Amino acid sequence: MLKAISGTILSRIATTVMGLLVAVVAGHRLGAEGLGVIGLVVLGITLVRLGMDLMGGGALIYLVPRVPLRKLLPPCYAWAVVATVAGWGILTLLHLVPEGYALHVAALALIQSIGAIHLSVLVGQQRIRANNYIAVVQAAVLVAAFAFLARVPDADAMAYVHAAYLSAASTLVLGTWAINKRAPTRAHGQVNVLRTLLRQGLYVQLANGMQLMNYRLAYWLIERFRSTSMLGIYTVANQLAEGAWLVPKSLALVLYSKISNTRHREVQRTLTLTFLKTSIAFSTICVLALLALPSTVFQWVFGPEVTGITPLVALLSPGILAMAATQAYSHFFSGTARNVHNVIGSGLGLLATLATGFTLIPRFGMAGAAISATCAYGINAMYQTVAFMRITGTTFGDLWPGKKDVEQLKALYSMLRR
Repeated sequence: MLKAISGTILSRIATTVMGLLVAVVAGHRLGAEGLGVIGLVVLGITLVRLGMDLMGGGALIYLVPRVPLRKLLPPCYAWAVVATVAGWGILTLLHLVPEGYALHVAALALIQSIGAIHLSVLVGQQRIRANNYIAVVQAAVLVAAFAFLARVPDADAMAYVHAAYLSAASTLVLGTWAINKRAPTRAHGQVNVLRTLLRQGLYVQLANGMQLMNYRLAYWLIERFRSTSMLGIYTVANQLAEGAWLVPKSLALVLYSKISNTRHREVQRTLTLTFLKTSIAFSTICVLALLALPSTVFQWVFGPEVTGITPLVALLSPGILAMAATQAYSHFFSGTARNVHNVIGSGLGLLATLATGFTLIPRFGMAGAAISATCAYGINAMYQTVAFMRITGTTFGDLWPGKKDVEQLKALYSMLRR
């Protein structure tokens, strides 16, 4: 288990670094406006894939050991096609991506979604290393292809789209080749695949959808009320700040697995508290490192048009730390079949985003977007904290680090080594 965790963390570090390299290339070759267009394209792909993943992700991972792939994959593929058509219609109708990009966004979402289905199969088959390798290759192909295509004179954001096609295709080919189509399954009686996929994925995707709006609604508001160039600068600041979630997200995946496989409430509570404090500690270190760097450093790295990053990171920091905490809470609720609290928390955050985003962003621009994000993340974290305390009997004192946490970390380390 420890090797799986370290491998996952290393792969996430590699993919995060490569994602930042994409921003570096875009900032220098395409400028702030190009960064903004790429941000909207990525957001459009994420939005379309949200509907696709209703029958993928955790629900698919759950069924892989229980249902033969010949019965499991066809409904997932079919749903991906249906969701692509619906997503393309929504993008076109609401003009959520720049003109001329909607069809490309839908096509990329479809290719990425099928690739993601295969990666979920690998996780369900407990082939974490293969999953991590393919994720790194995908990011590497994207960086290399984009760096090459962006060197063409008069290159624009379409260079990123073409690079994304190559990247998604590489994942699709490698994933198709890697999955074990004859992997044995455990007998669990008659399983209604379609119903199970929808039931398992509904709450999760509802929470993910509202959380996506918390993360990214500001992108559309900045583009609408300010400019695409300003959006480009904000995407860089946001991407840097969210890099602080790298370790918490990796640890949270392990937390979900452990909590799902134990019925002891005190063990579940203790594990969550340990992961909670560890996640916040790692995120705090990352945020402080970013705040120690002057804006001129980011301007040198990402291009002369990318200015004012440090103040934005400072405004985002409280929310980033709050969301580090929710990484632990959310997986506790998922692992104990209490996904409704994830939905409520994300819903409260979305209400905060709507209330503050439409008032602060038109007036204060990027700073208003950062404050809006921090408010949404903070309200989500506060609700989940209260819900977790009520369910588990945790006190405020238990949430603060203490000497017992050192012993708990040692015990957790020993458990993960098994």
